[in-house]
Amino acid sequence: MEYTIADWYEKGELSLIDGHQVFHLSEGEGPHLVLIHGFPTSSWDWQKLWAELIQRYTVTTLDLLGFGYSDKPKKNEYTIHQQASIVEKLLVQKGIKSFHILAHDYGDTVAQELLARHQAHPIGILSCTLLNGGLFPETHRPRLIQRLLAGPFGSWVSRLLSYGKFTKSFSAVFGPNTQPSEAELKAFWELIILQDGQRIYHLLIRYMRERKEYRPRWVGALQQTQVAIALINGSVDPISGRHMIERYREIVSDHNIYELETIGHYPQTEAPKDVLRAFYAFQKSIL
Repeated sequence: MEYTIADWYEKGELSLIDGHQVFHLSEGEGPHLVLIHGFPTSSWDWQKLWAELIQRYTVTTLDLLGFGYSDKPKKNEYTIHQQASIVEKLLVQKGIKSFHILAHDYGDTVAQELLARHQAHPIGILSCTLLNGGLFPETHRPRLIQRLLAGPFGSWVSRLLSYGKFTKSFSAVFGPNTQPSEAELKAFWELIILQDGQRIYHLLIRYMRERKEYRPRWVGALQQTQVAIALINGSVDPISGRHMIERYREIVSDHNIYELETIGHYPQTEAPKDVLRAFYAFQKSIL
């Protein structure tokens, strides 16, 4: 089953966290599973997995600050630490004391910060599954638009963003045979431009600098954690594809890696059944 963005909004709710309205939704039965989305999209990224996952888990997801239906303040730092704290506070609000994580892209970095916190003071993480993302700054290959947004004229670049520019750049990170449909592209863009969200791209993109600044902490979290970790990765992703998998094998682990050979940067959208199959295999292996 798939959901439109209107369906998605109807299923969720807004809660005040640190003075901002944060959109989130929870559904299902069983162990808690938290889904953390990537840049520049929203929790709707998970909609193709949702109906299946809620048959086995109590699933919670949210639009991180600056994304989707959540507030998009123009004056905000949008640090990964802030986003991780928002996730933690939402879980406290919901009374969730132990949980699995499934994350993607920007959400991977948020998950790495949560793992680092868990290493110092356990916060209840049971396992962590990562999809394509910039786990290591040395292997991250940002698109031209990302480099421009992160540069000194980023605020001007964000003002020039359009649906046409978005679709060209966004589609380029998908696999050649798993391209997003026009309907999907329009939905992604509609969620981005809510509250003029495209105008804060240059603020949200600061995570690329943070990944370099906090590399010892965030890569160290992957290397040192006692939490079971899996990587489900689309290999033809130009940003964090096969080259990132190789680095992961080299400095983290060669266990629990699920390579999707023909898939790009958005496995949960491009190959949801393959992602579910790999996720369930990993979960079974750690029981």
